[in-house]
Amino acid sequence: MNALKRLPKTKRRLAAGALAAAGIGTLAMLPAPALAAPGHCRGDLSGDSWLNVEVTGVRSSNGLMAVTIYADDSSRFLVSKGSLDVVRFPAQQGTFRGCVKLPKNGVYAIAVYHDEDGSRKINRSGLGLPTEAFGFSNNPSTLAGIPAFRSVRLSVPKPNLTTRINLTYP
Repeated sequence: MNALKRLPKTKRRLAAGALAAAGIGTLAMLPAPALAAPGHCRGDLSGDSWLNVEVTGVRSSNGLMAVTIYADDSSRFLVSKGSLDVVRFPAQQGTFRGCVKLPKNGVYAIAVYHDEDGSRKINRSGLGLPTEAFGFSNNPSTLAGIPAFRSVRLSVPKPNLTTRINLTYP
């Protein structure tokens, strides 16, 4: 900086501006600090991403809200032991909000159900149809049965996004 004092005033300003710009450029090259999942996010998956899940139409605060995370693999969707993780939260009447950990940014499928009796499994009728409320990412129609995998694929390109899922009661 002492060398700057010997320069004429206008050249001093230009030189100081150039030094400041060089410093800002150096800061821009530093890696951005990694984001950490908020403390209220749940799940056994370790990674750098997370998803906020908002479930609407919850009829009661009884039991649990189960959020199931599937990888981008149609052969594992809704099959026994096909999920990456199942995260359970206390149910909340009205709109439920929870945060789940993801292994990384990418494409996933999310299925939720309201486990009103807290049995940790979705109850089914004698015909195999769900007797507890359920929903899927992207809210596809379920009138004709289980939705196609392509209709529930959810892109999570960065952490801290929110998906809204509407529950369907049988």
